[in-house]
Amino acid sequence: MRIGELARECGVSARSIRHYDAHGLLSAQRLSNGYRDFPTSAIESVTQIRMLIAAGFTVETIAEVLPCMNGTQVDMCPEVAGLIRKTLSDIDTEMNELERKRRLVDELLAGQRVAR
Repeated sequence: MRIGELARECGVSARSIRHYDAHGLLSAQRLSNGYRDFPTSAIESVTQIRMLIAAGFTVETIAEVLPCMNGTQVDMCPEVAGLIRKTLSDIDTEMNELERKRRLVDELLAGQRVAR
């Protein structure tokens, strides 16, 4: 299937598909006219990629985890489990930083009156 069809099937832009392809997350054959030809299995791959991006994984981590995906489940090996734990740790760090920022904003607002 061509890139536009894959993009429509998955509800993403053709630019996103090109990005995934450029990072080795998808594989396509090149037709004689230079167009990419994706297998129908690419639909599931794009769905998995989108889910992993939404979960906070980097493109580099997705490249390692994606081959271990089985639908929405991951066949865990020690390396993949470590990558997932690292992503979770990174999310925890981001959440702590956001909480710190929230406290600072709360302090700025405390005791302030709103100008009319």
